[in-house]
Formats: sequence, C-alpha cells, structure tokens
Amino acid sequence: MRKHETFKRSHSPKSALIIYAHQSPSSFNAAARDVAVQELKLQGYEVVVSDLYAMNFKANATWDDIIGDLKNSELFQYGEETMHAWMEGRLSKDIVAEQHKVKEAELIIFQFPLYWFSVPAIMKGWIDRVLSQGFAFTLEKMYDNGIFKDKKAMLSFTTGATQTMFQPDGINGDINVTLWPLQNGILHFCGFQVLAPQIFWGPAHCPPTARAAMLEGWRARLKRLLAEKPLTFAPCELFDLSFEGGFLLRPEVKEEQATQPHGVTTGHHLGKPLPPDNQTRARTTEEEDPGCTK
Repeated sequence: MRKHETFKRSHSPKSALIIYAHQSPSSFNAAARDVAVQELKLQGYEVVVSDLYAMNFKANATWDDIIGDLKNSELFQYGEETMHAWMEGRLSKDIVAEQHKVKEAELIIFQFPLYWFSVPAIMKGWIDRVLSQGFAFTLEKMYDNGIFKDKKAMLSFTTGATQTMFQPDGINGDINVTLWPLQNGILHFCGFQVLAPQIFWGPAHCPPTARAAMLEGWRARLKRLLAEKPLTFAPCELFDLSFEGGFLLRPEVKEEQATQPHGVTTGHHLGKPLPPDNQTRARTTEEEDPGCTK
C-alpha cells in the first residue's frame, strides 16, 4: 500500500477542514464560517480553512494539473491522467496541498451560497480537481464502501429563496431533489458519512435579529454536531455490483420494496413518493431505515 492510500492520523488533535467560497469578508457566509471556526476550536479541533477566492484557486481542470508527460497525449482524458499522476506523485502543487488537508480532516464543511441550485464554480472546480480518482474513489471503493467512509462531511449554505420556495409544492421544487447530486453524487460517492445540511434560508432578506438567530442556531448545532446520525443512503449491498447485473437493485430487494409507501431514497424513488426529508434530516432511531431490508 502506498503512503498516499494511508489515512491514519499521525498526531492527536482532531482536525476539521472548511472549504469556503464567498467573495466578501463581510458576507453572511463569512460569519457562518467564523462561527464554525470558533466553535470547533473550542471543542479542541485544529481548523483549517481553504478560502477559495482568497487563494485564487484555479477552477478549470486542464492538463496543467499534471506534471510531466501525459499517458495519452492524443486523447486527453482528465480523470485517467490525474489518476495516474496521483499514483506517481505528479499532480500540481495546489491539488496536492488540498488533498493533504482532506486526508488530515475528520470533518469537512463546505460553506457557500447556493448558485444555480448548486455550488459556485470555484467550489465545483475544487471538487473536480481535488477529489481525483484514486485519491477520493475507485470503481471498487465508492459509496458506503468508499475511501472516506471514516470521515464526515456536510454542506452549509445560504439561499436567495425562502424555505417555502423549496418545498415540494414550491416554485423551486423540493430541496431534497436539489441536494441529491451534491450529497449523494459527490460526498456519499466518495464514502463520506454525510451530515444533514445546514441551510440558511434567505439571510439577505431577513432583519439583523433573524440573521443573528440563524448564527446562534448554527453555533448550538455545532456543539453536538459530531454526535448526529448521518443521512440515510441506499447501501451497496442492495445492488448487483457487476456490469452483467447493470448495478441495479437486486430483484429480491425490488420485490420487498414494492410494499413500501416510499422509494428507497430521493434518487432511488422507484416511481413512488420520495421518502420525506431524505436529504435534509437524519433518520431517528425510532424510524424505519428505508435503505435496509429485513
């Protein structure tokens, strides 16, 4: 096993990483970041912040991310080339620095304003470049079998819309659907235990007292954050993980799920109503786990 594949900590302090993307130091996102830094430090965490705009982090994924010759210069495939470069220690310095932060962190918080139902471009560039194949996932190590299964991650973000606008009957549609590509397709795909998102609904349209209350609510949540249960996703054991089987739900699982009132998850809805708050609230111990069969 190469040293790049070893995620054992070499020192005792707990470590948290905040990936932060906002242009203004006086923004609500900056205030939310500062609350997280303060509270986590009080809990004994060593907190590292990657301020992407201040770092002028390069968002576009190009062959400049690879030091030395390409494996296939005639047909450049970013994923394949960066995987080989990671294995051979030939990724650019800025990517290596961020991967080191990820490797050290037990908790990662993505702090950002919601742009076009997703993360800002500079944060998407961080995801594209830093969470490279080999380092963050392989075809054998993904989802609940993923490389980062011993780490926790979460989204903390502001919206320009009200909470009602992101309800199932709201103009923007169900926030659970909005969050599925980010939380399942990125965080859970890499194996992270995904904590429920911290959503600050429309702070720009709220009075100062309401914004202060939002931040105090965030501070209170941070005090118990690591004791929270993660969100529920469909375990890999429910699927036929082979190309012959199409990576589909096993027939016996589909048969058992046929009697359930909801789909398995937001994404695995099976043509049924979505399980309520699947991407915004962790399941309590009293609730049935829709991702497991008995």
